[in-house]
Amino acid sequence: MAIMITDECINCGACEPECPNTAIYEGGVEWNWAGGTSLSGKAKLIDGTEVDAEEMQEPVSDEFYYIVTGKCTECTGFHEEPQCAAVCPVDCCVDDPDNEESDGELMAKKEWMHQE
Repeated sequence: MAIMITDECINCGACEPECPNTAIYEGGVEWNWAGGTSLSGKAKLIDGTEVDAEEMQEPVSDEFYYIVTGKCTECTGFHEEPQCAAVCPVDCCVDDPDNEESDGELMAKKEWMHQE
C-alpha cells in the first residue's frame, strides 16, 4: 500500500528529504520519474505504459506536500518502516486505501526504479 499525505499537512517539509525514492514533493511543484531514481529516457512503467522519465508532470496537490503513488514503495528495500510517517509531526502520512500493494509488489517497484 502506498502512503498518502492528508490535508492535515502543515507543510513543515520534514518528510521530503526522508524519501529514498524522491516521491514526495512540495505542493505546486512538478515532478518526474527520473528524480531520485535510475530511470532515464523512455521508461516503461510497471503497468506497461511508456513515458519520458525526464518529462515534468503536473503536481498532485497545489496546497500541501504530496506523494507520487507510482514512486512510493513505503521505503521497502531501504528501511523497515515508511520514513515520512516516522518523522511527520502531525501524523498525516498514512496508508493510501486506494493503492494497496503487497510487499513483493513494493520490492519490484523499488528494483524497477533503482536498477543497477
